Amino acid sequence: MKKIVLLTGAGMSAESGIKTFRDAGGLWEEYPVMQVASHDGWLADPELVNRFYNERRKQLITCLPNEGHKLVAELEKNYEVAVVTQNVDNLHEKAGSTRVVHLHGELMKVCSSRDTENQHFWRTMTEYDYEVKPGEKAGDGSLLRPYIVFFQESVPKMEEAVILAEQADIFVIIGTSLNVYPAAGLVQYIKPGTPVYLIDPNPTVGPASKSNLTIIAKGASEGMKELMEMLSK
Repeated sequence: MKKIVLLTGAGMSAESGIKTFRDAGGLWEEYPVMQVASHDGWLADPELVNRFYNERRKQLITCLPNEGHKLVAELEKNYEVAVVTQNVDNLHEKAGSTRVVHLHGELMKVCSSRDTENQHFWRTMTEYDYEVKPGEKAGDGSLLRPYIVFFQESVPKMEEAVILAEQADIFVIIGTSLNVYPAAGLVQYIKPGTPVYLIDPNPTVGPASKSNLTIIAKGASEGMKELMEMLSK
């Protein structure tokens, strides 16, 4: 069975009403990025950071997967599929995707601020329990924090993502400008000759060295429909 690896970004979830960070009117215009999404910001005011992510969770629980998410999950009928996402929402999982690697963390999880990767201290929030209260602590006695990879922190799942990119028979990029590193560097690990599809209504040049690049200049849902048609031929 052929392996399809998809790299998804903010454009994947935009149709579901998830507010993007970088676009005009995005979240960075409301909050200074380093205040709410950096390691220094967390150390300076953990209560503000937790409050910011409580609000993000409140928004997320009202959002549903769009047709693009559902079609990504549908690929599993005919392919071995892995999704590598820069998004912190859980919409791929809600749509039915079974292997999702979250490069930048998961919004619906909180963790120890002393040891973020210790799964023993992870907690998955729910629509009925989505707020971290001021001063709330993890099992190791440290403050609970969002399970989000802040600026100034390493990306723990990057190694896994690189291995997946190296194994891909088909590589699909959806809704990302390829400006965010290290994720954007994944295209460098794709085997020569691997078909690459870029789905984005405003595509950047993308991996220019890839002569086998097909650009689908559409949003996630319409773009995925077109990709499904191409793959079925």
